[in-house]
Amino acid sequence: MFNRKEHKEGTKYAKLCELCVNLAPFVVKKMKAKINNFEVDLSKPIDISIPLSNTEDNPIAWYIEKPEIKAVVFGDWTGSVKEGASTNFNNIHFNPHGHGTHTECLGHITKEFYSINQCLKQFFFLAELVSIEPEIQGEDAVITKNQLQPLLNGKTTEALIIRTLPNLATKKRQNYSNTNPPYLSEEAAIFIRENGIQHLLIDLPSVDKEHDEGKLLAHKAFWNVKDVTNLNADARLNCTITEMVFVADTVLDGSYLLNLQIASFENDASPSKPILFKIADF
Repeated sequence: MFNRKEHKEGTKYAKLCELCVNLAPFVVKKMKAKINNFEVDLSKPIDISIPLSNTEDNPIAWYIEKPEIKAVVFGDWTGSVKEGASTNFNNIHFNPHGHGTHTECLGHITKEFYSINQCLKQFFFLAELVSIEPEIQGEDAVITKNQLQPLLNGKTTEALIIRTLPNLATKKRQNYSNTNPPYLSEEAAIFIRENGIQHLLIDLPSVDKEHDEGKLLAHKAFWNVKDVTNLNADARLNCTITEMVFVADTVLDGSYLLNLQIASFENDASPSKPILFKIADF
């Protein structure tokens, strides 16, 4: 940072300092954006992603081990400053579907390759956050259409974020393998699709039942995929599902601006960082 006291009056550095001071209030003000009839404060992001690490605190699904983050080794050289290298130089081994917050496209379930990097081309959306305690049906816990209907209540939104209750902090480090987590009913997924919602975010490892004999009813219903081998023309190529988010209790149900960030992987899914911003009328 420039300090006016350190530079003689009239010098270019002093003038630059003066300019920075004069612009400071303007910069802070410009962090607020007006969109249609709403205002959002971009200086107050709400991160609902789960960090990826190589520790026991990393969430896991689908019967795999925790991620690996290891220094590259070439002969007697190790890519670690602790080991004498000039930089840290790590390889990372992980699976986007099983190791934390990720966003996927319909290429997750189709024979033909589709990439999340090609399907997701817009990154800001109006979103609605709802909290639901899944309904017990036998041995399953299911999010149903009847639960979603009154919560949306005719609202038009581009993205829907579902926070399941109880909202335990253990979601951030849960091993979901063979636990039969809650899931979304096919009817609920159809309801979401028919309401024009393009992006679905949920704090579970999958929108479908863990052991479902490969039916993937909710995935297919949301993306409107009728044939995974020969994709139908009206399948929803630009729509996404984001799984394994975590929304803290301090974040209230309601409307938000969503910034859905992904890494540019040419793959059916990518680790992602969904960010929410509160919406206020003006």
